[in-house]
Amino acid sequence: MNRPSLLVSACLFGNTCRYNESCVAFKDSLWIEKQYTLIKVCPEQLGGLPTPRNPAEILTSRVVDAQGNDLTEAFVLGAERALAVARASGCTTALLMDRSPSCGYHQIYDGTFSGTLIEGSGIFAQLLKKNGFTIYTPTTVTALLSDMHVPGSEPL
Repeated sequence: MNRPSLLVSACLFGNTCRYNESCVAFKDSLWIEKQYTLIKVCPEQLGGLPTPRNPAEILTSRVVDAQGNDLTEAFVLGAERALAVARASGCTTALLMDRSPSCGYHQIYDGTFSGTLIEGSGIFAQLLKKNGFTIYTPTTVTALLSDMHVPGSEPL
């Protein structure tokens, strides 16, 4: 069976690449891994940021960490490199981490490090959308699962 490719935030599939050196697995990851060839990326690491690193949020149009350091260049570079990986694989659909300053889609933290969410998307998600990608998140993954339903196979 020739499985379609799916670009994914690496932290959703076991890679400990989040700012605090953790990952965020979700309940449907095993089923998705069976249906797709996963293209795992961490735009923040691809931009040269270490793991672990200080938490970062988008404040207006800049990405800053909790100490006030401007990380925008690293986030933009990582997004561009991750897009190049996606293009090389022929992938046009992505499953991205919620609320992340890189991968968040529709909702991100407001830049005050208070846990306040605002409407917006991360640097990488914005770049993917601009380039015509279909984007899902763990919150909207049900739509991806229904798009890929294979008779006789059920999501976990």
